[in-house]
Amino acid sequence: MSPRISVVIPCYNGAAFLHEAIDSALSQIGVDHEVIVVNDGSTDDSRAIMARYGPRIRVVDQANAGLPAARNAGIRAAQGALFAFLDADDWWAPDFLAKLSAALDAHPQAAIAYCGWKNAGLPGGRGEPFIPPDYEAMPDKTAKLLCSPRWPVHAAMIRREHLFDAGLFDPALKRCEDFALWLRSAIPHPLVRVPEVLAYYRHHGNQMIADQARIALAHFDVQQAYLTAHPEIASRFSRRALRALTDGELLLRGYACYWQRDLPAARRIFRAVMKHGYGRLADWKYMLPAWLPESWHRRLLGLRESIPRAFDGPI
Repeated sequence: MSPRISVVIPCYNGAAFLHEAIDSALSQIGVDHEVIVVNDGSTDDSRAIMARYGPRIRVVDQANAGLPAARNAGIRAAQGALFAFLDADDWWAPDFLAKLSAALDAHPQAAIAYCGWKNAGLPGGRGEPFIPPDYEAMPDKTAKLLCSPRWPVHAAMIRREHLFDAGLFDPALKRCEDFALWLRSAIPHPLVRVPEVLAYYRHHGNQMIADQARIALAHFDVQQAYLTAHPEIASRFSRRALRALTDGELLLRGYACYWQRDLPAARRIFRAVMKHGYGRLADWKYMLPAWLPESWHRRLLGLRESIPRAFDGPI
């Protein structure tokens, strides 16, 4: 008999934490599930770690093809009616699978169940637990999801039919591939929230995370691709509202980088926003220096900080 839930763990050189991710998946309580680990061309000890688990996991080996392709390889090898994805450096509470599958059982029309999550390893007390909003209770569910679903890939469970109907993960995307999948599957179908923190995202120095500018610009590109492919969704909004959801979201990400003093990322994002002709005069005051040499921009930033009353923040 096929397992009810398939867990897919993609891994590329993830030896440092892979055993913890696999242990987390295997130790799930009260569910019938399989664990599939995709070795995406690892050159470290990842494959040896996988071998230690013997028949308790299924291993799919492939040449390095990237995260979306690795997840897709695991999906195609899986047998479950429900899918959950766990990256090789993250982990779950022991009842993650049980609670999310129970939520889907209680809401048979829902395509996705999602839950709260927590960052681990961030300095300065930035690991506060977070529970996403109940999107189905919102009058503007589509708008909120277009901005960004507030759950990471490992804090959700999706039904097989909706996963395949959405076309799996797009292997052409180097980042934000999960966002693209959620747009295709979460907007047209009901969702169900499990308001508990059951997923944990590990921050560490070896993560292959692109800089914030690349993430922000990829997020914008995914939005544009979705709206182009789904004009019936775009037609629900005025042009002004659409620009607020897309260019406005990009601008907010630029400000986030700016206030964190990640100036290279903020400058790249600001330049993209200005090329789109978006923003108020108050925004352009912050964005225009992005066209200056970075050393000049930093000097101007230091001047602003020395006379804060003359430079109010964006409103």
